[in-house]
Amino acid sequence: MSISPVHIRYLGRQDYAEVFAHMQAFNAARDAGTMDEIWLLEHEPVFTLGLNGKPEHVLDAGTIPLMQTDRGGQVTYHGPGQLIAYPLLNLRRNHLGVRDCVTRLEHSVIDFLAELGVDAYARPEAPGVYVGGAKIAALGLRVKRGCSYHGLSLNVDLDLAPFQRINPCGYPGLEVTSLQQLGLGYTMAQTQTALLPHLLRQFNLQSIESA
Repeated sequence: MSISPVHIRYLGRQDYAEVFAHMQAFNAARDAGTMDEIWLLEHEPVFTLGLNGKPEHVLDAGTIPLMQTDRGGQVTYHGPGQLIAYPLLNLRRNHLGVRDCVTRLEHSVIDFLAELGVDAYARPEAPGVYVGGAKIAALGLRVKRGCSYHGLSLNVDLDLAPFQRINPCGYPGLEVTSLQQLGLGYTMAQTQTALLPHLLRQFNLQSIESA
């Protein structure tokens, strides 16, 4: 696969519903020549339920909004201190299948953690990245018109308590961890900087950074 250019957009902290609408609009408007993009950001607190997600996996949302979305997977939590990476990629042009895209996202995180001396792994039956049985990164994609949106969430330094209000990704009692819990004092900016090269390498992309 040849190396392709990609816009990198650092969006800061964003409302989930607004970013969701922007992703859908970007996907709907793009054509065969539209450059791929990767959006890096954090979300305000929100639970999101996948396209076929079961509401019973939301145990007690409390005051945290619950959003129905069109990605795959069940329910998860997003909040400040969690790095979101949304790869808006033309999978056809890049000769990628959905499973291949998921695997590359997982290995981006696994390779990043390996650099930090952390042994992480993926589970074929439950997409995401795990450390010692606890989930540190979740994945959920939507592919429409041959292009992907949604993507990856990596727990950096966030309050993990809201995960106790759900069955994370549909698994009752699934433990969740973060870089902070693993004793790794990475800031959000440091994590973005360190993870990005792994994303680019996995997808054979060359960054063209944008605001």
